[in-house]
Amino acid sequence: MARWRSKLHEIIYEADTPMGKAFDLVLLILIILSVVFVMMESVSKIDAQYHELLYIGEWVITIFFTLEYISRIITVKKPFRYIFSFYGIIDLLSTIPLYLSFILAGSNYLLTVRALRLLRVFRILKVTRYIGASNKLRRAILHSRPKIFVFLFAVVITSIIAGTIMYLVEGEENGFNSIPHSVYWCIVTLTTVGYGDISPATPLGQFIASIIMIMGYGIIAVPTGIVTAEYTRAIDQIDTNTQCCPNCGESKHKDNAKFCHTCGDILNPESDS
Repeated sequence: MARWRSKLHEIIYEADTPMGKAFDLVLLILIILSVVFVMMESVSKIDAQYHELLYIGEWVITIFFTLEYISRIITVKKPFRYIFSFYGIIDLLSTIPLYLSFILAGSNYLLTVRALRLLRVFRILKVTRYIGASNKLRRAILHSRPKIFVFLFAVVITSIIAGTIMYLVEGEENGFNSIPHSVYWCIVTLTTVGYGDISPATPLGQFIASIIMIMGYGIIAVPTGIVTAEYTRAIDQIDTNTQCCPNCGESKHKDNAKFCHTCGDILNPESDS
């Protein structure tokens, strides 16, 4: 019993093994497909032609996420710590909308909450490590790549969520014909390009647009700040891996560490038994 739980925990929570890397890759692909399905369903022509296929695909992905959520709970010693953690709440919110569509009328709009599942790339990208001796410039460039990649994903998340909100607030009568069209408007606004082909007409929509415009000025400076911060960092970082404590969920342990640096629990009980 403890052996398979330990093995499953290693696959789900860590990325140091081939199975763990494969699991994270499959998860990332399903995350992207899930968001694409939500966006395609908002386009009437595509939904009319492929509704059945999108619906089946949505159920397959939802069932996988449900099994993953249950597996994460049963493989940790303190399940409530995971359930009420940030990612635990995101996992729950990303899984229940399709089930709620059978109970609550008009709850189909809750399906867009699954876009938050893209935040899981922050966990998957922990596998990205660049270690070894190098000069400051090479270290800055290499270390900035995953951070900028995550930053761009954050921008995509913001655009999808804000675009979906504007699609609900403004509607087709104000030019926001679909979620992809609304996301396009959000990207144009967020990057301060401002083509002007679509514009909000309601007071609430204009207020949201103002917030997005202000955010755009801060977003432009982020990539430069990331590279600059990495370039000025002179101290070599301690080598860490993706080993995750099955007791408290703490990660970022040193290579070859046997015990958790937070709670002191054994990191890999199976290898010590």
